[in-house]
Amino acid sequence: MNTARLFGLAFTCAVFAAGISVGGCGEQAAPVITGSGSAATYEGGFSAEGNTLTLDGNTKSVAGPPMTDIVVVVQDGESIQEAVQNAAPGTTIQVMPGTYHETVYIDKDGIRLVGVIDKGRRATLDGQGKLNDAILYSGNNIVVENFKITAYKGNGIMSQAGNNWEIRNNLIVDTGVYGIFPQLGQNGVVEHNIISGIEDAAIYVGMSDNVHVAYNDVFDSVAGIEIENSRHAIVEANRVYNNTGGILAFITPGLPIKTTYDVIIRNNFVVANNHPNFGAPGSTVSGIPAGTGILVMAADDVVIEGNIIRDNKTTGILITDHGNAANVTIDPESEPNPDRVKILNNTMLNNGYDTIGDVKALMALKMTSGHPDIVRVGKSQDSCIINRHRYVTVGLEDFGECDFTNTYQTANYLLAPVPPREIHGEDRGKIAYLGICAGCHTYTGRMIGPPVQIIQALYMDNPQGIADYIAEPTKKRDDYPEMPPQDYLDEATRLAVAEYMLQVKK
Repeated sequence: MNTARLFGLAFTCAVFAAGISVGGCGEQAAPVITGSGSAATYEGGFSAEGNTLTLDGNTKSVAGPPMTDIVVVVQDGESIQEAVQNAAPGTTIQVMPGTYHETVYIDKDGIRLVGVIDKGRRATLDGQGKLNDAILYSGNNIVVENFKITAYKGNGIMSQAGNNWEIRNNLIVDTGVYGIFPQLGQNGVVEHNIISGIEDAAIYVGMSDNVHVAYNDVFDSVAGIEIENSRHAIVEANRVYNNTGGILAFITPGLPIKTTYDVIIRNNFVVANNHPNFGAPGSTVSGIPAGTGILVMAADDVVIEGNIIRDNKTTGILITDHGNAANVTIDPESEPNPDRVKILNNTMLNNGYDTIGDVKALMALKMTSGHPDIVRVGKSQDSCIINRHRYVTVGLEDFGECDFTNTYQTANYLLAPVPPREIHGEDRGKIAYLGICAGCHTYTGRMIGPPVQIIQALYMDNPQGIADYIAEPTKKRDDYPEMPPQDYLDEATRLAVAEYMLQVKK
């Protein structure tokens, strides 16, 4: 508590007692209220000279216009994958309503995979609880839209090191680990999707840059929207409800990219994210307390603005370092603290009404009463908040006053189409490892699969053994989910990634 302020209060009361009126002693002074519409706007974040891309009506897109006029139509009963294999780069593939039991893998550029919606009927990819992935792509300038995807064991839509992608207007239900999963890519849009029933993250942006996640409806999953080890991301205008945790900005230790920064979380509906946690035991997301609205773990330069955050039973906003987070191993190369977190005006109501014991203990230590809207545990430097009097806060004593009130001038962090990632022959194993394996394996800690260190100990000088396992895995551990086959990768790539995995050190 501020000593100078205590002395000031005592002095005022003494003067009043002496008969000199200087204002009512004991009355609470009206706080200074900072409106969002002031002239001070956010000047941080990503900027690119000459970047004029907008999302206005989708008239401009990160994937660019169709590369060719070629259109191929897939009828119900035909194979989508066969159409992809036969397509030239730049082909638009239209898939008619019907049910398709297959995995679609796109390894060429400019493919636009478009489901045709006819009187509400969609092209439906149904994994029947047997197939692992619905749509995988490593190509660049990819569009996937208008599909229904259900009953896959692994992922609904996964990007593997591709740039310039658009994933929109898909209905994804019960697809296992991840619903939409861009991994190791730059310049992507995820918008207007409806996703539910995911045991890790409904939308998981992993090790990617320049991403816009907007207008999605995400519910009944462990994590709603997760920005992990990624930079220059905006998450806005989503409805995120009845997940364990609503919106997350994370650094997961042990991944090859060590940072998450420059993330704007704004104008979302983050409501009643109280679903019991059904993540894989021991995984990072299994440590999320049910009832967490927005969670910032070790990420830097996160702006939280204009969200409606209500009815989350643990807290509305939780900010933590690695040392105080559950199921997290320490990575010496990952800075563990969430620095420069900026909390602007948000509408917060009825959060923290049934919070966890650790938060109650922290509140008792800080002599704070009420239901916690915002909780910070661990270290954080140069963070700030405006209108703190609106909220019940715990651990924000060293948060300063933000010198800006809005991010109005930051429309998005997207770019005109960027060049494809250059993959030289000697980099094949590394890129496959980063784009595929790192989505489930960290080096030292537990994610979805076992740590890379354990795999190295088991296989040592046997890369061919790993390559064979990648193509045809068998379940070896009861405490880990079954690994899906990656037999869509050619033999040379499987061996290259195995060799890289055995020599990687972090």
